[in-house]
Amino acid sequence: MPVRRSNSSWIRFSRHWLAVAALLALEIAGCKSNSAAPKTETATPAAHSAATEPSAQPGISSAPTAVASAAPRPSGPITFTDVTAQAGIHFRHNNGGFGKKYLPETMGSGVCVIDYDNDGWPDILFVNGTDWPGHKTRRTTPALYHNNHDGTFTDVTKQAGLDVEMYGMGCAVGDYDNDGYDDIYITAIGGSHLFHNQGNGRFADVTAKAGVADSGFPASAVWFDYDHDGRLDLFVAHYVEWSAATDQFCTLDGTHKSYCTPERYKGESARLYRNLGNGRFEDVTKKAGLYDPTSKSLGVALVDLDQDGWLSLFVTNDTQPNKLWKNNRNGTFTEIGFAAGVAYNDAGKARAGMGTDAADYDGSGRQSLAIGNFTNESLSLYQNQGGGLFLDQAIPSGLAEPSARVLTFGVFFFDYDLDGLPDIFAANGHVADDISVLQPSLHYAEPPLLFRNRGGGKFENMSDRVGPAMREAMVARGATYLDYDNDGDLDIVVNVNNGPARLLRNDNGNQNDMLRMKLVGTKSNRDAIGARVTVTTASGAKMVQWVKTGSSYLSQSEFPLTFGLGKPAPGKTADVEIAWPSGRKESLGRVAANQFITVDEGKGIVSARPIDFSPNFER
Repeated sequence: MPVRRSNSSWIRFSRHWLAVAALLALEIAGCKSNSAAPKTETATPAAHSAATEPSAQPGISSAPTAVASAAPRPSGPITFTDVTAQAGIHFRHNNGGFGKKYLPETMGSGVCVIDYDNDGWPDILFVNGTDWPGHKTRRTTPALYHNNHDGTFTDVTKQAGLDVEMYGMGCAVGDYDNDGYDDIYITAIGGSHLFHNQGNGRFADVTAKAGVADSGFPASAVWFDYDHDGRLDLFVAHYVEWSAATDQFCTLDGTHKSYCTPERYKGESARLYRNLGNGRFEDVTKKAGLYDPTSKSLGVALVDLDQDGWLSLFVTNDTQPNKLWKNNRNGTFTEIGFAAGVAYNDAGKARAGMGTDAADYDGSGRQSLAIGNFTNESLSLYQNQGGGLFLDQAIPSGLAEPSARVLTFGVFFFDYDLDGLPDIFAANGHVADDISVLQPSLHYAEPPLLFRNRGGGKFENMSDRVGPAMREAMVARGATYLDYDNDGDLDIVVNVNNGPARLLRNDNGNQNDMLRMKLVGTKSNRDAIGARVTVTTASGAKMVQWVKTGSSYLSQSEFPLTFGLGKPAPGKTADVEIAWPSGRKESLGRVAANQFITVDEGKGIVSARPIDFSPNFER
């Protein structure tokens, strides 16, 4: 059994204040550090904001600095451990299948990370399907799991007001009314739902009032401020025109029904909802130039193409060309996928694109694109060449060969070993539950893939070297990352089609240094979605990340950014530069490593706490 919350909290509290007392004693005595670290690596008692001096607050210095944890640093090989059961997560996805093999059954669902109560510990929302009309056997709903701060979670779905039956697909998290509490949008077959966070642990379904019910076959969604008015707007990707009445008959063996490919259906246009600022949204899809009924979209990633703070949309399509919608900065978008080189593969053929993500994996300062594709199509890795051009580097990077025999849905960049280079996780699982009948070498359930970024544009397949959990086959769909135990390294959560969810804990990833940060917008949207953060180490290494929603497949990872700073060194610091969506730029000099900081737009660092490398949870 895990240690009780009160006990573990007291241990962390005691460590923290013992360390604080020690530092105060040194200051009173006028002592100075005799560390052998070079001057550029010496920790400073304050991080300075070049834009605006942080305002003093009760209990918070004008420039807070966290005290390093007294716990020893982890060591040994990095492994991912399946802790789903011991964490108290008992969610099981229901695809509603009863023999008819309706198309949506094999496509869902997603998972989102949300700190819905602002306690600094990430909670988890699992999207769920439900039984089809006329075939009701049980009641299933989405599930919200509250983080208990002790390595466990509690299902709070009912008390949170989220126990609503729907055939859910994906989710997106964002504070659309800038009230300080993140809200939830769930895409669902036949009608999506917007849940407003009331700030008291409960959500209210405001779909009808907001005007975002969004009928049809929605898939992934993202919140972003496309017109820079400080309010989050909503983009919803759509798949195909489908209903139970129009479901097609497809077969692999000539007799039994199988799940159909999207080629049997017409596409369905994505939709853009502009936030009017009064709790209501306006459908501006056609006005914005985004109406496109030829697309069969599943994934979406936000991309700052020109690094000007105006977010564009990269949308993956299943058997249709991918689309790159460039933000024209006037309320409209222009599709440039073909010209940019991301619409087709190198042979000029459209692939079956599923999930996607964008990140600066090569240190260029530009966002490149990873895409999960169908079996025999491999992952795509479109490297951003600059000048609006991309080049697929999946083969030379080492991603293509290991991913060729799997079907990837969720895919994302994250730095699992905290060496400063974004790695790639791919969640796999076939769409046909009978695929082995005709192709014995293929399987419905497939193990995930983990690729370590070696630098120089090369990736190494680590899937067989990070523990048995990464070798376990599953019919994975949505996948995200989060630091659920606040130990500084990034864990993984996966939603499994018609199966149990998985929480994979990262063990020993935090033996390297890191800096974690949460941004809070004031003039910008409160979630700071679209903010670009550049971290520069004393050695001159630069890392760039963007605050974002969406990505992966039907899912969303945590908002806080994690920058790996490499091997531990005493007094390590880094410089931080923030380009806010509002256009404001802010610099924070010599920020100490191994802490979680909160930065308010225009105020600098308003809070900081040390990373606890070894939380006192039973492992």
